[in-house]
Order: sequence, then C-alpha cells, then structure tokens
Amino acid sequence: MKYQVVIPAAGQGKRMNAGRNKQFIELESEPIIIHTLKVFERDPNCNGIVLVINEKERGDFTALLSEYGIKKVRKLVKGGVERQYSVFNGLLEVKNDGVVLIHDGARPFIRKECIQKLVEIAARDGAAVLAVPVKDTVKKVVDFSVIDTIDRSSLWAVQTPQAFRLSVVLEAHKKAKQNNFLGTDDASLVEQIGHKISVVQGDYFNIKITTPEDLLFAEAILKREREDV
Repeated sequence: MKYQVVIPAAGQGKRMNAGRNKQFIELESEPIIIHTLKVFERDPNCNGIVLVINEKERGDFTALLSEYGIKKVRKLVKGGVERQYSVFNGLLEVKNDGVVLIHDGARPFIRKECIQKLVEIAARDGAAVLAVPVKDTVKKVVDFSVIDTIDRSSLWAVQTPQAFRLSVVLEAHKKAKQNNFLGTDDASLVEQIGHKISVVQGDYFNIKITTPEDLLFAEAILKREREDV
C-alpha cells in the first residue's frame, strides 16, 4: 500500500553534545539521515519524502541527497522552532489525502515490514503508531524520591513512524495551533481531537539516536545486520 513520509530533521540534538546536527554524524561512513532516507528510497511503496530542515543547512542536505542518489525527496521544507511546527510545515507540502508517515530522521533502523503493517492499519483506522511493550519497571519519582511503582502491563513505548490519513493529522495540527497545545508527539495531537489511534507492535531495534551511548547501540545493530546478510 502506497504512502508518503514527512521526516523532521531540523533539530540540533543537544543531548548528543556533538556541536552540530546529529543527522550528519556518520555511522559506517554514512550520515545518520542517509541511513534513514535509504529505507524509504528503497521501498517501492513510498511515493515521496518531505524532508524538514534547518534553513541554514539547506546546502548541506542538498549536497548529501545528490551524493547518495536520494531521488524521492520531493521538497526540502524550512523547520519551525519546535518539532511539532516543523512537522506541520512538512504536512502542508504533502499532496493527496492518502496515508502519510511521520518519522524521526535519527531513527534509521525501521523495517519495511513494520512500515507496511502500519500503513495498512492507518488506512483502515485513520491513525496508527508503532510501539513496543515497556520492559523495565517504571517508577514515579519526585525530587529523586520514589512516589509510586507503575503497573507496566499496559505501558508501551511509542516509536516512529506514526501513520495517519493526511486529513486526520492536518486537522489535529490545526486544532493544536488554534489551542496553543504543544504535544509530545503527533499522536498526542490526534488524541486531542478524539480520534482512535491503533497500535502496531514495533521492533526494539528501531532505536532513536539521541545520546552518545545510542551511537554504540547503532554500530552494534549495523554489525548484526551485516552478519545476517
């Protein structure tokens, strides 16, 4: 089933402490964002990519797309001061009311099987997210003191891509803008308009590269993938 994807890549990733956009950090000699883009470039069901960037880095992104032969990026869109605003800018450039994915640029290990299942469920229900059951014990902490232990049986850690019918997610973003609501992810905006969100079980290898430690995990995943070939 066909889809389009918006990839926000404008954030500077302060937790990485790299002094630059983490999208340009290399894993096995290729920038993180290129690893991510290649997943969608190689997926025949992907009809196009909207890449949301920091305007100051437009030249850098343009050069990378050319160097690595990425053809499906239809538009480089200027990002906003928050991820939510960046995604909205990207969504406004998506054509046709089909299924649109929203995917973190720094999440390069998403599998095509997960994408296709997610797209199918979003086409049916209007909204769907990838998630995995929480494995660790979760405690509520205030001022470094444990207040409560949370029952984890119903807790899931949400990943990206998140998938929506374009009309649904645009309505959610417009309502959030009207109400000055800043959500933690795009699904939280859709929740605010009362729309059902289905869950598709994801993959624990689908990590978001956020901190220096994540780079070690990413290298290990790449090594594992090479050995599985």
